[in-house]
Amino acid sequence: MFAFLLMGITGVLLFALLVGQRTRSEFDRFLSAHDQSVLLDALNDYYATHNDWTGVNRTLANTPPLDYYSHSIALIDAKGSVVVGNINYALGQTVPPSDLSVSTPITVNGQTAGYVIFLRPTTESARATSALENDFWQRVSWAAVTSALITMLIALLLGGILARTLTRPVSELTAATKAMASGKLDQRVNVHSRDEIGELAIAFNQMSTDLAHSSQLRKQMTADLAHDLRTPLTILRGYMEGLKEGRLQGSDTLYNIMFGEVEHLQRLVEDLRILSLADAGELPLNRRTVDPMALLERTGLAYFVQAEEQGIVLRVEPIEETTGALPSISVDTDRMTQVLNNLVSNALRYTTQGEIVLSAASKNQQVVLTVSDTGTGIEPEHLPFVFDRFYRADQSRQRSDDTSSGLGLAIAKAIVDAHNGSLSVASTYGQGTTFTITLPVASTHKAGAGLDKGESKRPLAGVAQR
Repeated sequence: MFAFLLMGITGVLLFALLVGQRTRSEFDRFLSAHDQSVLLDALNDYYATHNDWTGVNRTLANTPPLDYYSHSIALIDAKGSVVVGNINYALGQTVPPSDLSVSTPITVNGQTAGYVIFLRPTTESARATSALENDFWQRVSWAAVTSALITMLIALLLGGILARTLTRPVSELTAATKAMASGKLDQRVNVHSRDEIGELAIAFNQMSTDLAHSSQLRKQMTADLAHDLRTPLTILRGYMEGLKEGRLQGSDTLYNIMFGEVEHLQRLVEDLRILSLADAGELPLNRRTVDPMALLERTGLAYFVQAEEQGIVLRVEPIEETTGALPSISVDTDRMTQVLNNLVSNALRYTTQGEIVLSAASKNQQVVLTVSDTGTGIEPEHLPFVFDRFYRADQSRQRSDDTSSGLGLAIAKAIVDAHNGSLSVASTYGQGTTFTITLPVASTHKAGAGLDKGESKRPLAGVAQR
């Protein structure tokens, strides 16, 4: 508001100074031209009436408003003699031709009757006696003052509106930020406009939503992690207390159960370690150039027996001859095999009949690997969260029928992201699910040692035939 007020005052002062000076200058010029025109017309009429300049001095002195100009002119007759004098030219003085060159001639009936030399006022008060001019300047000054006051009021009004427009959303943002600092992450502010402040409010709301969601996920992950750790530890403690107190006798079955719980704890700790390394961007990758089909065929062979036992067809879809060989990819084969194993094991878990298909294709300097199944699919409301840590679409499943840690898909996505790729999912509930891995093409198209094309064709044929 102060800035607008200062701008208004500065503008008014500059306007008054520049326009005032210009107006006064132009007004003086206008009056001077008007005065000269009136005086010349009067002198012309006088000579036309009297046919000489006798008595013109007395006539000018006694005829308002011509008396006002009588002391500011010198009237010279056609012979060059002064008939109306002033401080520069004495009455009867002969004026040299050089002075007549700057005079204004008076012409009557086509003949020069005389000359008029106009003199500039010598003081600022030369025109101060004009009541008309004083009144004019009073009116102009009053208009300037009134305009200045109105301009300042408008500047204050606009400044207040703008200040309110700026400070209201900023105040809301400040209050919401303080609330977030105190731990209340789910804060939203109203979006009042679509300008820069509005964009800031939208970005703040998105940040608040993401932080609240991340906090909820962190709390849920902590709770799930505590549950997944507590369950095997409780089982182990119970068996160990029974053995210690003699209530239980050691047996292979008991030891196998205890060993299985220890393995579960080890898997959980290892999964958390991988995720922590991925979050820090320090996941070690031993990259080498490999054939994408070799990765799929290795995974197909690893799960072929389990799929056959479940009565499910597991096949690796061969490359069409028209498309040619796939370009190679540069990956950590162990890590990428871990991703594919996770996707296939999930497909086997949720597919009761039909088939699971592993395929590969090339698109826009990228290799696309897909794992498709005809299982139960994923409900639309659960689809956006399948890669969240410890997330299970069926929250009622207990550990007795699901020994996974809930971190498999999160780890798979972290590994693919570390390879500068992407992992996505598409599913139709009741029909099946497709996971898609997109990886960049390697700089060289030669397959890596141990996973070359010739070595991978024999397993592919066996899996496809069965």
